[in-house]
Amino acid sequence: MTTRAVHTTHAPQSYDPAPAPAPPAPAPGRRVLTAVALAATVPYLALKAAWLSGSRIGIPDGSVLLEGGTFLTVANAVTLAMDACVILLVLVLTRAWGLRTPAWMLTVPVFTATGLLTPILLGFPGQLLVRALGFGAGPEAAAAREPFLDSWVFIVVYTGFTVQGLALAGLFVPYARRRWGRRWQGALGERLPSPTGVVAAAAASGALVSAAIFLHWAFGGTAGLSAERAEAYAVESAVVSVAHAVCALAAGAGALLLARGGALRARWPLGLAWVGAAATLAWGAWMLIASLGPQPDGGEGPSPAAQLIYAGQMATGSLTTAVLTRFLIARREG
Repeated sequence: MTTRAVHTTHAPQSYDPAPAPAPPAPAPGRRVLTAVALAATVPYLALKAAWLSGSRIGIPDGSVLLEGGTFLTVANAVTLAMDACVILLVLVLTRAWGLRTPAWMLTVPVFTATGLLTPILLGFPGQLLVRALGFGAGPEAAAAREPFLDSWVFIVVYTGFTVQGLALAGLFVPYARRRWGRRWQGALGERLPSPTGVVAAAAASGALVSAAIFLHWAFGGTAGLSAERAEAYAVESAVVSVAHAVCALAAGAGALLLARGGALRARWPLGLAWVGAAATLAWGAWMLIASLGPQPDGGEGPSPAAQLIYAGQMATGSLTTAVLTRFLIARREG
């Protein structure tokens, strides 16, 4: 009995790979935060656009802002562009293609936004609180002393900034957890190399000095201030000084904890270093740059000592940023 092999020919078949699953629909909370963040940019962008087009909305008679000038025009254009970047940032944090954005293209603007908005998030509600308790002079009294902007402008603008900061934080944290979550999982781990420890110690020293100066100003001290700035002391300005002191201390503490390592969960020192470094670096640079140009209120600018303090604040943020970067590199290599 013979067995005959039977050969069958099958028509070629095409095996297409299964289509990639569609990204999940954004959660309702994220959709709300997206809408809130975008809406919060509208008042500031509208005001800046109006001023650039020649409108004087919100600017009272006698204000030095009515004199205009190239510096003021450039400042308005730059700050309008900065706030417009919030719209792009929101899109990156909420769209699927945002996960493919190069890390530096996202972290740099987020770091900057964190730095500029954090002192506002701390200071503006604090100012509202002291006014509600009857300790502050209020925006109306400030406007009466020296016409600059209508009081409602400050309320609208800083309320928008506060809402922006909270909404962006609510969008960035889940984005960062999804993309870089392993970087802050678990404990801090081993101590960073000795040179990083030296940088962290320098950051902590600078933070202590900066915090001491800001607290000195908060309680009515005048060291390093021009005569005009010293006379302009108010409870509201004291609240802002306290906010900057808190940010400086956060930067110094975060740098030391990251460099020391140990069993502490990594997320808390990372948060302190990120927020503290961003705030001290961004506001130190912002105030230093602003002090070098003509003052928008027409008054006397910061003294050379104050400029040196702003530079020290910026240096503290830079040193903490270096420690933070070294820690993240070590986590990636590990």
